[in-house]
Amino acid sequence: MVKKVVTFGEIMMRLAPPGFLRFGQARSFDVVYGGGEANVAVSLANFGVPVNYVTRLPNNDLGEACIQFVRQYGVGTDHIVRGGERLGIYFLETGAAQRGSKVVYDRANSSIATIKRGMIDWRTVFADADWFHWTGITPAISEGAADVCLEAAQVAKAMGLTVSCDLNFRAKLWKWGKKAGEVMPELVRYSDIAIGNEEDADKVFGIKAPDADVSSGKVEAEGYKYVCAALAERFPNLSAIAITLRGSLSASHNTWSGVLWHKGTFYSAPVYDIVHIVDRVGGGDSFGAGLIYGLRTYGEEVQKALDFAVAASCLKHSILGDFNLVSVDEVEKLMGGDASGRVSR
Repeated sequence: MVKKVVTFGEIMMRLAPPGFLRFGQARSFDVVYGGGEANVAVSLANFGVPVNYVTRLPNNDLGEACIQFVRQYGVGTDHIVRGGERLGIYFLETGAAQRGSKVVYDRANSSIATIKRGMIDWRTVFADADWFHWTGITPAISEGAADVCLEAAQVAKAMGLTVSCDLNFRAKLWKWGKKAGEVMPELVRYSDIAIGNEEDADKVFGIKAPDADVSSGKVEAEGYKYVCAALAERFPNLSAIAITLRGSLSASHNTWSGVLWHKGTFYSAPVYDIVHIVDRVGGGDSFGAGLIYGLRTYGEEVQKALDFAVAASCLKHSILGDFNLVSVDEVEKLMGGDASGRVSR
């Protein structure tokens, strides 16, 4: 029996004005659900990986609607716990050209923000799993969420699971009393694989690529060798460190690539030029899911695992919503060099 991947974190209702309207122009909002760890779970399910998503949701109709939304993609939801007052919400204003996107959070006192140790039976959750994935968003939500994330990582490690983390720094969330740099190191020490974007290591651990300027629109892979090496030195428990590289020429035009340090060897992926971004939210999560799939599927073909992750997350930019609704065949087609976007008949 193929073992499952388990992800843990908050899923929210996403409310966005139609098209590229600004908040002040909106007279209606489009509704989908999403959140970093749920996004990873759905991607993996689309790739055919058995996956269970764990969170805490209110015991009301919105909590149920959220579960049904995730379940339709084949994600296991049987370990979701119910309780608390409300479902978190985030509002998204989609940018275009030189106007960037904006996010406004409304998630204070959400069900997962009030979670406590002991509410989830992690040994039962991990009984049929071999991989656990968490992100830095969860410990940023509240002290309770940070405690439960650590509890999960400790149990997963004790049970022999591979543990991956996405550093995922969110400045707007770290408001409960401690900074990311105070909380994240202990969590990362229970992880085997760390993932981040070109700024996360700097924002969380003060590790910055030499001469890096993400605002220039050009992000050089070579500079991130230093970041990977510094992270590996600080956290010798890490066997792999991956970093996404986004060159932001405008809100509608990005370059996209990634690098991977794996057991001392440094790999870099092809660079994709994404000239019409439909929705970039969830891009990092789709990279994380692609890397998990690639490392599980391709074994020692580490370059292929990285290339799969970058191709998968490139395709995410063409899909509306948080979830990356692409198949393995579509990703491998792009990996093979077919970026034509021709109609498949």
